[in-house]
Amino acid sequence: MPNIALDRKDRLILDLLQKDCTLSLQALADAVSLTTTPCWKRLKRMEDAGVIRGRVALLDAEKLGLPLTAFVMIKTQQHSSHWYQQFSAVVKDMPEVMAFYRMAGEYDYLMHVQVADMKCYDAFYKRLVNAVPGLIDVTSSFAMEAIKYTTALPVDV
Repeated sequence: MPNIALDRKDRLILDLLQKDCTLSLQALADAVSLTTTPCWKRLKRMEDAGVIRGRVALLDAEKLGLPLTAFVMIKTQQHSSHWYQQFSAVVKDMPEVMAFYRMAGEYDYLMHVQVADMKCYDAFYKRLVNAVPGLIDVTSSFAMEAIKYTTALPVDV
């Protein structure tokens, strides 16, 4: 649940920005039937509250020579705060890691990794296991085809 109240216009603004963050303030205001000043105030309020974390360009991994998607599941017996902080710091500094989650269930951690090819994945894997002691099981699965990928959250417009 967001920590600020979002009305229908706020949600429409969010939906539009998720589809195209390059919309001008005027175009955004017109699309939600506002003038620019109230639209800007809504944007500023949502940015200040952290609802809008940033505005980015989405890149095509394949066209950039990074077509191999790996999902890496990790088990460990290390659960101390110090180990966790060290592990998190190492992973956050690895540009191949697109997403990193602490999990409930059979595996302790899950990573989404994007690389050029299997040779690059192997180099990533070796850097990971050499940098982080205590990993007892590192299992990787490789995507054959992306059927759906989105960064857009359902904002119930």
